[in-house]
Amino acid sequence: MGSVQVGAGAVPWAALDHAALGLPATTDLPSPQALDALVHATAGVAYLKWFEYQLAAAMHAELVEPFEDEDRRELDAFTRCAATIATTLSITQGAARTLLTDAVALRDRLPRVAECLRDGVVTPHHIRTIVSRTELIEGQCYAALVDADIARALRRAGSWSPARMEAMVDTMVDRRDPDAVRARREKAKRNREFTVEMGRDGLASATDTRPAEDIVALHAAVRRLAAQVCPKDTRSKAARASDAHYALITRTGFGCDCDRPITDCRYKNIDLTKFAATAPRIVIHLVTDTTTLTGPVPAPENERVCRSPQHLPRPDLAVDTSASVTTEPSAAEPVASEPAAAETVAPEIVAQGTVATEPVASETAAAQSVSPDRVDVSADRDAAASDAAVDHTRGCEEPMGMDFVDGVGFLAGIGIVSGAHVRDLAADPGTIIRPLGDGTDTPLPATQPSNPYRPSAALDAYIRARDLFCTWPGCNRLAWDGDLDHITEYDHTHPERGGRTSATGLGAKCRFHHLLKTFADFVDDQYPDPTDPSRLIRTIAIPDGRTVLGPAFTGHDVHPGLDTIVFGDPPTASRLTPKPVERQRPAPRTEQKHARRRQERNRNRLRRVIPPDDTPPPF
Repeated sequence: MGSVQVGAGAVPWAALDHAALGLPATTDLPSPQALDALVHATAGVAYLKWFEYQLAAAMHAELVEPFEDEDRRELDAFTRCAATIATTLSITQGAARTLLTDAVALRDRLPRVAECLRDGVVTPHHIRTIVSRTELIEGQCYAALVDADIARALRRAGSWSPARMEAMVDTMVDRRDPDAVRARREKAKRNREFTVEMGRDGLASATDTRPAEDIVALHAAVRRLAAQVCPKDTRSKAARASDAHYALITRTGFGCDCDRPITDCRYKNIDLTKFAATAPRIVIHLVTDTTTLTGPVPAPENERVCRSPQHLPRPDLAVDTSASVTTEPSAAEPVASEPAAAETVAPEIVAQGTVATEPVASETAAAQSVSPDRVDVSADRDAAASDAAVDHTRGCEEPMGMDFVDGVGFLAGIGIVSGAHVRDLAADPGTIIRPLGDGTDTPLPATQPSNPYRPSAALDAYIRARDLFCTWPGCNRLAWDGDLDHITEYDHTHPERGGRTSATGLGAKCRFHHLLKTFADFVDDQYPDPTDPSRLIRTIAIPDGRTVLGPAFTGHDVHPGLDTIVFGDPPTASRLTPKPVERQRPAPRTEQKHARRRQERNRNRLRRVIPPDDTPPPF
């Protein structure tokens, strides 16, 4: 017998024609060209991953699906198929099962998301997040609508981080299935537990399942105690956190494990009683809308049935091909029968005996609190109309069980939570609700009265609720844990010349990216979207000149009522501004860099100006 090696006879990838793949012949390239090739290669990786999912789905269709209903073997068809893949690719059985699961989900539940992966719109490491967080819509009538919502969001111009991706997917799922979310919330509260699992080498793991806000508060307390060590502590951050957690629960000793004597290290023995007495109150920020606090509202009639053009109408209904596009609203475009009166008051909620320091966002209509889809609505309508025109049907008429619609909240450190969860926190005696605005069009103050450099409390809260996370592409750090950065550097000597403390002039950045922008050669910009002035377009120019777009998903997509909050113009000068004096030496390097950045931003804005129609061509 002869043995056959895997892949025998196939041309090695390295021997393929690089030009046919759009790749350079060599990797020894200058930095700008190498970055261009890296972007192209990343899109190629996404396509290859899509191709891999297609192949795995084909294997599932042949080897698993014919036996799914009656296969009762110890090692069923799915396990055997996964084992075949695992053995061939030399990966674990668990990795092969995940590959098969994701492949089937993309084929059956998320076909439009799969197209985004094929086109390089989304990277492979985001696919696992999307698949896992849409698992509970499997087999539901509205699954195609969720798939379309997510795909439209992915195709927006902008960048994604894992945390923003999770928030976006959770928002889309909650919009279509709020009742199921509430049911899962109540069931999860009843099933909270504390479990212990014995491990190897004399170690064990303990799991405490509690409401998310409790775990956030516990995590903050553990991190604070774990930080009470000197720089010579030999433990990792994770090990220190484990020791701190045990010390807090058992009230045993905790201290630095450095080899210095106790007289040289003041962290050798931490008095937990004194530590608890001097501990600041833990603040948990929850952004929501006033309409969410009042409870669910009746759903519009057009949102109580599926309406997806991907589904056929029920057999007992006659197909009506007359004017279906103009008379039936698009499923992807939520329509309120009677929008509620505009509200510009929005609370921030902090639970479990903590004190809120920042207000939250607002909402303009009850229906918007559940359908905050800020994608181009006209494009959604055109897409739905196109699909309906092709199928010549009225779409699916199956009821979705959405008799009521509800809003959501954004819990810092956790992500999207249901409206029922929000109201649970609002009812807690330790919760403080702080509205942002008074429900009118009166502009809120943008700066501190005595210092135009410092944002007001209202503007500070608004920026963090609007940005949710650090606005640097790919960053997961929460806006509440970072800094508010003046996009154009503030000129303390002449405030009217550079930087404004305003909603457009500020953005949330984590400390690392704030320092990177300030002291490295990265130039960021932020300006209103010409098609939607309430939205911002963010760009970051890296040192070689390439421009990267900022986040594609922000707080506006979760709470559209943020659009109704306005701030007054900041003062142009301060009473405390020192009188300019004649400079005795050249400007510092940082100041020169900031001046150069202001000039570069101005040039970029001039390039974006569209000339009027009567402008003669540049002959």
